[in-house]
Amino acid sequence: MEYNYNDDLKRRLRRIEGQVRGVLRLMDEGKSCKEVVSQLSAVRNASDRAIAQIVAENLQQCILEEQSAGGDTSKVVKEAIELLVKSR
Repeated sequence: MEYNYNDDLKRRLRRIEGQVRGVLRLMDEGKSCKEVVSQLSAVRNASDRAIAQIVAENLQQCILEEQSAGGDTSKVVKEAIELLVKSR
């Protein structure tokens, strides 16, 4: 099965990449722990949203494929939930 990742998701990841560079810049500038942690928290939240988007989009595709093959879609849903739980 081939997965397609849309441009919106790629833009989201590039934004996260920029946020990480921003955190490194804050560290290089000797900014406070509070500022660094605050920005890292924003990176984590953005990353969590990207993970959720990937799982949701691929879950839909996997369910449709499983249904067309006559398989059990509950297994696919369970695997998706496990991925989300692992990501936290």
